[in-house]
Amino acid sequence: MKPSPLRLLPWTTPEGNPCYLSTDDGDSLLSRLADDIEEAQVESGEQVLAGARAVLGDRRAGERAVRFALVRTTEALQDVLRIAVSRGARLEAADF
Repeated sequence: MKPSPLRLLPWTTPEGNPCYLSTDDGDSLLSRLADDIEEAQVESGEQVLAGARAVLGDRRAGERAVRFALVRTTEALQDVLRIAVSRGARLEAADF
């Protein structure tokens, strides 16, 4: 049997280093917690995207509003890219 790959978790250490999970149980408590956090991050990203679109669509939005929208958008994008990398690695490992 092929060992399960390490799962990149949707959080980092206090120093900013990645965290990984090694388990054969995709339904473990930590796996479910990671799934829940990833789902919340995707939902947050959708809200941030909607807000950024609104700011960009407002010709009266000032530099401060645009910068805030951009900062929040880059944070959300970073979270979603981490999720994509994690899920992509798990999908590749599932291909026999």
